[in-house]
Amino acid sequence: MAGRIRPQDIAVVKDRTSIVEVVRDHVTLRSAGIGSLKGLCPFHDEKSPSFTVRESAGTFHCFGCGEGGDVVAFVQKMDHLSFVEAVERLAGRLGMELEREEGGPGALDGGLGRRSRLVEANRIAQELYADLLISSPDARAARAFLRERNFFRAESEQFGIGFAPRGGEELARLLRSRGFSDEEMALAGLVGRGARGSYDRFRGRLMWPIRDTSGDTIGFGARRIFDDDRIEAKYLNTTETSIYKKSHVLYGIDLAKKAISTGRQAVIVEGYTDVMAAHLSGVESAVATCGTAFGVDHIKLLRRLMRDEPGLDPARIVFTFDGDAAGQKAAMRAFAEDQRWTAQSFVAVAPQGMDPCDLRLQAGPAAVKALVSDAVPMFEFAVRTLLARCDLASAEGRVQGMKVVAPVINSIKDPSLRPEYQRTVAGWIGVSVEQLADQMRRAGTLQAPQDAPRRRDPEPGEPSAAELAAAYPRPDLRDPIVNAESQLLQVLLQYPNAVTHEVYDAVPPESFVAPAHRAVFDAIRSVVVTEGMTLAQWVDGVTEHAPLAAQPLVSALAVATLPTTVDPATGGPDQRYVDSLVARVREVSLTRAIADSMSLMRRLSSDPDADQAQVRAVSARLQDLQRQRAELREAVS
Repeated sequence: MAGRIRPQDIAVVKDRTSIVEVVRDHVTLRSAGIGSLKGLCPFHDEKSPSFTVRESAGTFHCFGCGEGGDVVAFVQKMDHLSFVEAVERLAGRLGMELEREEGGPGALDGGLGRRSRLVEANRIAQELYADLLISSPDARAARAFLRERNFFRAESEQFGIGFAPRGGEELARLLRSRGFSDEEMALAGLVGRGARGSYDRFRGRLMWPIRDTSGDTIGFGARRIFDDDRIEAKYLNTTETSIYKKSHVLYGIDLAKKAISTGRQAVIVEGYTDVMAAHLSGVESAVATCGTAFGVDHIKLLRRLMRDEPGLDPARIVFTFDGDAAGQKAAMRAFAEDQRWTAQSFVAVAPQGMDPCDLRLQAGPAAVKALVSDAVPMFEFAVRTLLARCDLASAEGRVQGMKVVAPVINSIKDPSLRPEYQRTVAGWIGVSVEQLADQMRRAGTLQAPQDAPRRRDPEPGEPSAAELAAAYPRPDLRDPIVNAESQLLQVLLQYPNAVTHEVYDAVPPESFVAPAHRAVFDAIRSVVVTEGMTLAQWVDGVTEHAPLAAQPLVSALAVATLPTTVDPATGGPDQRYVDSLVARVREVSLTRAIADSMSLMRRLSSDPDADQAQVRAVSARLQDLQRQRAELREAVS
């Protein structure tokens, strides 16, 4: 193992890299006030720019989708790289050679060396599985499964297919012999832990390696082969890990990315064998999801590869669906997401609902290519699917048909095409154009089907998503006090020298009404300021000390524009403005303390046995608090 990158080298890379120059490779930026630049977000579709960059803080934040962070985070998100890969790319941009620290082969270091270790574990597993598919007597059933689908040794090797041993401990023993700890094996999603020790997570199954765009194996898809398999599910996927997020990956993307980029076409199929059949039939842009529905993050990945941008000829996205109810539902979901693309969407359904694998077997590779080239527009498929459920021979059925297709026509991206489609669909239903037009005026647009969200169970001791959301709800800036808190935190993050150390002592964390603001303020107070610390390092430090759920708020506050002018003499915000924010936040804690003291006084006054010394002490404290609040108000009046 080469060892992890030295932390000081990472700091140098961040300090020497201009986040503005890096972002400008992807985004056109314009001035948005002193020290801020703004442009259209590269991570979501928007018409008005909400993506903000501050060079001095070394951070970016999109107020539309919430993405944010430093220059390393931008490169990670933009290019789907690991932290180490992003640092290495930025170092190469600087012409800087990174030094690495020596570390034990089983050591985890919080992320710098973790990805490479987990990828290496998956690579070793893939090599073992591939070797066993060829050599193991237990793999006869797996080899037979492939032969029945016209996949032989050459095809298996091309796609890296393998066989997981049935014993249940072979992979764990191999990884342990290569220096991997049980923790690393579990974090890679390859080994589970039980009362009797570690065991292989995949046993006696046909294995497809799932790779990222760089070709690294990050997980597996496993098919049931044996009837006595204790797990009844036909397919199992690697559980979510730090390197494998099923909503972000597509099976076959490593093999398809070149064809997708050059041909500006992507073909979405439903299974691993369908990807193989498509590629072997000459459809080299085929990919598949991994145990989840095709979603927004998949769209983002493909849009970047296809250069799906306004102003270019439309790219082409083809979905192949089964003709059954589940396939139709998937098609309607895809159509509802169609607004996220500039690309033209098509649907390909084979005769008798065959998938590409079966079609290749029955009719040959040419039929698979024809299936894709003859795909019908997504709109047409969606309308015909909906109308097939209506009895168009009856008046009631025709009215129902107009009601179900009107939102579909209203959802067509190009408004200039709607009148023509309106006339066409009216003919299909057997009504006048005016009747359908009237229904369209009363209808909305198509909404994506909402399935119950499926979340992984939190690890022991880890808060759930609901608990995190409850702990740090989004601050309501309509509340004047919360808004003042937000502005004060912006000052502390963007102009830390504008506030003296005495202020931190005078403003206790409980002064902040919004829990998320309180968490950020706690993080600010926790950062140790060192000599020569840059603003970017300051923001980095605050981010590291903030709870995970509050970290996006740090990046947002670090780039948000303050509603005040900058003092030319100090280069910071007007001091009266800063003092007024501090006073507003301090007043909250004083008012709360006054209310608590008054409540205690009422209880003591109603108690004939109350300690009179305590009454006098509470009275004196109440008067002192009221005096402090009056002085505070007078100072900023």
